[in-house]
Amino acid sequence: MAIEKRKTALITGVTGQDGSYLSEFLLDKGYDVHGVIRRSSVDYRERIAHLEGRPNFHLHYADMGDSMSIVGVIGKVRPTEIYNLAAQSHVQVSFDAPEYTADVVATGVLRVLEAVRQCGLTDTCRIYQASTSELYGKVEEVPQNENTPFHPFSPYAVAKQYGYWIMKEYRDAYHMFASNGILFNHESERRGETFVTRKITLAAARIKQGKQDKLYLGNLSSRRDWGYAKDYVECMWLILQHDKPDDFVIATGEQRTVREFATLAFHDVDIELKWEGEGVNEKGVDKATGRVLVEVSPDFFRPTDVVNLWGDPTKAKAELHWNPTNTSFEELVKIMVDSDMKKVAADDAAARVRVNLEEYLEKGIVK
Repeated sequence: MAIEKRKTALITGVTGQDGSYLSEFLLDKGYDVHGVIRRSSVDYRERIAHLEGRPNFHLHYADMGDSMSIVGVIGKVRPTEIYNLAAQSHVQVSFDAPEYTADVVATGVLRVLEAVRQCGLTDTCRIYQASTSELYGKVEEVPQNENTPFHPFSPYAVAKQYGYWIMKEYRDAYHMFASNGILFNHESERRGETFVTRKITLAAARIKQGKQDKLYLGNLSSRRDWGYAKDYVECMWLILQHDKPDDFVIATGEQRTVREFATLAFHDVDIELKWEGEGVNEKGVDKATGRVLVEVSPDFFRPTDVVNLWGDPTKAKAELHWNPTNTSFEELVKIMVDSDMKKVAADDAAARVRVNLEEYLEKGIVK
């Protein structure tokens, strides 16, 4: 009996939230998993540190801005599946660094596709591109599905639109298995601390434990379709197991405001908020004490703001048999809050140890 060859996956952006969850998922599926990381003086591998040393997990140095390094890795690994998750993915930062965002987010996709062609893998390698709900930008219909017109509203979204269309072009021109997943907002306890959801849950934990006085946010009325990243990586995999290359909206089909997210996060640390005022004067007040815990800051408003993202995952549910709400919104927020409560407590304990050690050193108790 013939032994089925182990599948080999290459993940760009492996150190990110999605890359770490996808690595775990594919390793559990029996894949050889190869991750791409950039050389840097700072090590950003904390999300995948627990995977290093596993026999089927490998890391390679390359950069999305350097086509030769990408060709080198793809030619060496010869993957059967590529998941292109690498990006400068912070929308606000894309206004400050638009050229860098375009090079990595837009042209980076082209470099991956061309590397697959140059390495002779056109017929054997399936490619997934992490697209984004930001493509819909200044939305033209609600909810948004695969046929909704795009209206990108940030340098990041414009770059992602190039990536989306170049995937479709290579699919048609070279008959490559190239698919886009249009991911709506997906969060987790591994989300970066500069993203609004993690900023909220971390602030709730710090305020509860007396480590922070107040949380400042931007547009409280912005509406998003928030899901759990750990659920979404399964859909990425399902897209590449489909019988033909295609594009899918990955979303929950449910919509919440930033205000609702904050209300629930504070509720999970036993603080009930009431909202007073309107616009930039709106405040979140602790019902029990009357203390203002949340304020609006104009500094966090974008030059052009996307306010109403809401995905329709009907196609993914029907064709891929994917369950977008395996983890509910309430469960997602609680997972993030519980994790940050532990993080804040651990950071505080570590800080106390450092202070005590410094005092002992000053007094000559320890050397």
